[in-house]
Amino acid sequence: MPILFRYLLREYGKIFTMCFSGLMTVYLVIDFFEKVRRFLRYDANWLDVLTYFLLKAPAISFQIAPLAILMATLLTFGLLSRGHEITAMRSCGISLLWVTSPFIVFAAGISLLLLLFSSTVIPLAASKSEEIRTTRIEKKPPAAAVQLKQPWTRVGSDGLMQVTSVSVGGELLGGVRLFQFDRNFQLADMTEADEARYGDSTWTLYQGRHRRFFPDGTVSTAVFDHQAIVLTLIPDDFTTWLAGDSELMTFHDIRAYSRRRHQQGFQAARLKTDYYSRIAFPFVTVIMVLVGIALSLRRSGTKGGSMAMGIGQALAVGFCFWTTHSIAIALGRGGALTPLIAAWMANVLFMSFGLYLMFKVRY
Repeated sequence: MPILFRYLLREYGKIFTMCFSGLMTVYLVIDFFEKVRRFLRYDANWLDVLTYFLLKAPAISFQIAPLAILMATLLTFGLLSRGHEITAMRSCGISLLWVTSPFIVFAAGISLLLLLFSSTVIPLAASKSEEIRTTRIEKKPPAAAVQLKQPWTRVGSDGLMQVTSVSVGGELLGGVRLFQFDRNFQLADMTEADEARYGDSTWTLYQGRHRRFFPDGTVSTAVFDHQAIVLTLIPDDFTTWLAGDSELMTFHDIRAYSRRRHQQGFQAARLKTDYYSRIAFPFVTVIMVLVGIALSLRRSGTKGGSMAMGIGQALAVGFCFWTTHSIAIALGRGGALTPLIAAWMANVLFMSFGLYLMFKVRY
């Protein structure tokens, strides 16, 4: 590796570490003071509190890394421009592409690390941190069942299912109601049961009633003690997707759930959008590097521009990115855009913008 490449990479790494540490410290301090009063009411063990915040660190790192990359790019190029080092490198015939390569390589490495965090580390750490908060800090007994935040889900192509509560393991459902519709979306059958249990790869309803609605307006009712039903959903689906905790699912869990949903003939738009978004977001770091470099150099090529103006412009671009990304994700979850397009739309738009700014830099 050339000496100049190592020098630029080392200087960029130092400034990134400083920016990342500062942002992480600010985030943790604010989060700590928001929660410490509540934790003190429970007379929490400080070791448990420390463990709780350490387990939250991967998720915080995932959020602040792109901003830290952007700040580090602006500060590094500002310092290099102030010391006329970029001018010296360009005078020696070193291309601007080669000068920026250490920054892009560093950002690509951070992207891969964030992708690893998003796929496995963050979901597992977040799940463990919530367990520590509820059982060890707030000293609540382990819940036997929880109320679902999203009690409705589709069952097949023409059915709906409502579940009131679910056990922690997902094997026991409470307050189950199944609705079956005809082609005109008229209610044809309704099944109610006090609970549903999962065993031997089969769901069984207990203490229920089945009603059939006929076109002439009459209704027939049958009461049953137990009855097996065909349902492709498994207990894990009720403890993650229906509980609104898709962020606690690893990539493997999401793919397995999506395959089961696809077999039923419909799409889980929200889950797929979140899945592709978690893949696309880590690569924002590379985009931030391109935009930061271009904003630093586009006024006068190799001399660099005002650091304050560059930071202001970068923050404006960052705000626009978050706005665009949030809107695209909302459209994807609502079905207006396909999940893949919704997740990558902001990345593609701002990558194009960054490349355009790079081409405008005078060589």
